[in-house]
Amino acid sequence: MTDGDIRLAVTTDAETLSRIRDPLAERDIHAEFVPTSERTVPLDADGTEGPDATEDFDGFDVGFVYPPRLAEGGVADALLGVPWVNGREAVLRSRHKGEALARLRRAGVPTPDTVVVSNPASEADLRAAWERFDPPVVVKPNSTTRGVGVAKVADLDSFLGVVDYLDLVHDYRATGDRSFLVQEFLPDARDYRVMCVEGEYVGAVERRLPGAVLDSGGWKHNVHRGAEATGLRPPEEHREVAERAARALGVRWLGVDLLVAGERVVVNETNARPTVDAATKYEPGFYDRLAGLVRRVADGADAR
Repeated sequence: MTDGDIRLAVTTDAETLSRIRDPLAERDIHAEFVPTSERTVPLDADGTEGPDATEDFDGFDVGFVYPPRLAEGGVADALLGVPWVNGREAVLRSRHKGEALARLRRAGVPTPDTVVVSNPASEADLRAAWERFDPPVVVKPNSTTRGVGVAKVADLDSFLGVVDYLDLVHDYRATGDRSFLVQEFLPDARDYRVMCVEGEYVGAVERRLPGAVLDSGGWKHNVHRGAEATGLRPPEEHREVAERAARALGVRWLGVDLLVAGERVVVNETNARPTVDAATKYEPGFYDRLAGLVRRVADGADAR
């Protein structure tokens, strides 16, 4: 394994970078922000002058996680010329919820009952999809994050109305993903984000909305929607489900979202671009394992 200093390109300047910078620096891995969006990148630049030069892409050994905007990410990938802890394919495998759930179900990992709808679908097919479930159902875009666009629908007419709105969005020519999911709703489910490094559990949080929000009808336990994330160690059987999911998807650094309702434990979604939480929410040795992963990728492990 590589022993010297490593420069790690991080393409988001947010909580993750501020949290990993010092612990990784203690292990001779130097995480630095590389902006990939909301800028200009002249591809014929000599790389040495001006605010839009390409020199800020030079000299890195590894990329942490492929950039969120895939088009600009492709430019950055070409200019960086490094392997990624989580590459483009890993990010897409996780981001597209329908694909992730299909792969997990094929591998025998428990998931919620789900129908993937490719728009435009006939009303007969939509009605048939609705009739597979006991309402309410959850309707969610196939490739958004942070709970954006996710709706709970209690009757058929409202469901068809939500699909009408999705039709308007999907009718726009630049919309690349014209699919969505219809999913069973698990009332009173507890929501966990379980983190895995190379298919092994390294930490977890339970995400829960404040009581006042729950009492007013809130149900999306997303941190970006006001939920609080509390560190905990889930039961072994829950950790094993998350580990099986990470291995089935083949994503080296993965957040696995579990819903636990009674005796059921299902993988609801996964995230190959998870925010790194406070160190207190991970197992001892977390940063040693993360640093080891970065070094193994630097040594030439296949980018995924």
